Amino acid sequence: RVGTASADLIIGCDPIVTANKETMLRMQLGRTHVALNAHSAPTASFVHNGAWTNPGGACQAEISKAVGADNLGVFNADLAATKLMGDSIYTNPMLLGYAWQKGWVPLSLDSLVRAMELNAVAIENNKTAFAWGRRAAHDLPSVERLFAPAQVIAMPTARDSVDALVAKRVEFLTAYQNADYARTYEAFVRKVEVLEAALGKTLLTQNVARYLFKLMAYKDEYEVARLHTDTAFLTKVNAMFEGDFKLNYNLAPPIISKKNEKGELQKRQFGPWMLTGFKVLAKLKGLRGTAFDVFGKTEERQMERALIGEYTTSIDTLLKTLNASNHALAVDVARIPELIKGYGHVKERNVKTARLQWAGLMKDFAGISQPTSVETTHQAAA
Repeated sequence: RVGTASADLIIGCDPIVTANKETMLRMQLGRTHVALNAHSAPTASFVHNGAWTNPGGACQAEISKAVGADNLGVFNADLAATKLMGDSIYTNPMLLGYAWQKGWVPLSLDSLVRAMELNAVAIENNKTAFAWGRRAAHDLPSVERLFAPAQVIAMPTARDSVDALVAKRVEFLTAYQNADYARTYEAFVRKVEVLEAALGKTLLTQNVARYLFKLMAYKDEYEVARLHTDTAFLTKVNAMFEGDFKLNYNLAPPIISKKNEKGELQKRQFGPWMLTGFKVLAKLKGLRGTAFDVFGKTEERQMERALIGEYTTSIDTLLKTLNASNHALAVDVARIPELIKGYGHVKERNVKTARLQWAGLMKDFAGISQPTSVETTHQAAA
C-alpha cells in the first residue's frame, strides 16, 4: 500500500479519477510525479444532468497544484493510442513509456521490455505503444502532428453558413423519412431567413436550422433501426473487433418494456437476432406518424411530434414583430430545444423544464414587442 503523501509516480489514465480524494492524498508537492492522460470520460452525472460539463480541465489544474507544474506531464494518450495504434487500450503502455522517458520510472528499458514479453499479451503492440509514449515525452508536437486534422482556412459568408447548415440537414431528413419531410424543414428555415434578412442578420435563421432539425429528427424505433443497419456503422464495428464476436443490444421498447417503481422504462438485452429485426423495422419508416404507426401511439412519441408544431408556431409568432430590439430574445427562444436531451423519462423531465423556460421567454418577447405608450399615442394622433 502507498501511504499518505508518499507516491513517487502516479500514472493517471483519466483526470477525473486521478483527482479523486484517495489518489490526491498520496501526492506530495515536489516528490510525486504524474503522467496524465488529458482525455476524461463522461461520468454518470452526464446522464442525469443535461447541462453537465466535463471537469477534466479543473481536475488537471488541481493535480498540478498538488504536485507542482514541473512534476506533471500531460498529453492526450487516449487520442494518440486510438489514432496511432487503432485502440485506446494502448493508453496505459503509452503513458508508461512517457513516464519512463521523463526519468520517473527507476527501471531499465530492458527490464520493462522483458516484462511485456513475459506478460505474453500483444507484445509487439505494447512495445510500440511504449515507444510512442517515449517520443511524446521527448517531442510531443511531432507526435500530435501525425494525427492532427488538416487545417482548412476559409472565410465563409453568413449565407454560406446557412446554406451549409440546411443542406446537411436536408440530406439527413431525406434519409430519416423522405424528401417531402426534408422540404418542409427547408421551406420553414428559408421563410425565417427571408424575414430576418431585413435586419441584416442570420443568427436566428442558423439557430432555427439547427433546432427545428433536432426536433424533427427525434430518435424513434424506426430511426434506431436505420442507424443500426447503416453499412457505415456495421463496417466500423467490424473494424474494431477481431475473431468471433457478437452484438447484443440493450433497449427499452415502450410497448414491451417493464417499468421500475418510479414508472421508468427499464432496458433489457436483445441478442444478435435483433439486427434482422432492425432491418425489417428500418424499411417501415414510412409508417412514422401515420395511423399504422404502433410506436407513435406512445406518450413520448406524441410529445415529440407535438414539440415540432409548438416550435414552429412559436417562431411564427416571433417573426410577426421581429425587430432589432427583440432579435436577441428571439434567438434565445430558437435555442430552447438545446435543453431537450435524453430519452424516455430523462427526456420527459427535460421537456418539462424546457417548456417552463420557453413560456417565460415568449412572455418576455411579447412584453418588449408591444408598442410603447408614446408610440401608441403618436399612431392614434396620426
